[in-house]
Amino acid sequence: MKIILTEKIAKLGNIGDTVDVATGYARNYLLPNGKAMRWSKQNEAAFEQKKAELVAMQDAAIKTATGNVKSVEDAKFYFIRSAGDTGHLYGSVSSRDIARLLKDVAGIAIESAQVLLGNPIKTIGAFDTKIALHADVIVPVKVYVAQTADEIDALVAGKVLTFGTNKKVEEEETLEEAIEEAIEEIQAEEITEAIEETVE
Repeated sequence: MKIILTEKIAKLGNIGDTVDVATGYARNYLLPNGKAMRWSKQNEAAFEQKKAELVAMQDAAIKTATGNVKSVEDAKFYFIRSAGDTGHLYGSVSSRDIARLLKDVAGIAIESAQVLLGNPIKTIGAFDTKIALHADVIVPVKVYVAQTADEIDALVAGKVLTFGTNKKVEEEETLEEAIEEAIEEIQAEEITEAIEETVE
């Protein structure tokens, strides 16, 4: 479908550009959200009359987006989710979840399409993504997903969480260390007792 963009759209064009897009994309997203208008001679003329107003609106949108950058950078994108022994989530963290969290923690309302996540997150870990507050204002953010607040803290500190076989190995090593410490304590006590007996 041939349309006229009424605002700048990333990877599509600038305000006033005439472009061809998939009919579904135009009907389901661009046209209902006022981001474009169907191309026709009449609409082209109508756009030219409204162009200055639309450009002013876009400049205001960029200014608002720029003003929200710090709030997005300061937002903590922490998600507590249940997961299996291998670190795979029972479910996922989607662009919609991230958009909802941003609104809840920073009061910034965005559409899920503005979260440039790609595929939903399906494992525990730290993930880089971007939030497009505007086509010209894109903010990189880090999303942390874990089973507990302690695991979130560990991820934020840069630690790597282990699961499955690796986790068991770590638990075994920790148990061995505890046993070694206990033996050392017993030996130290026996040596102390032997010295005391010798002194007596």
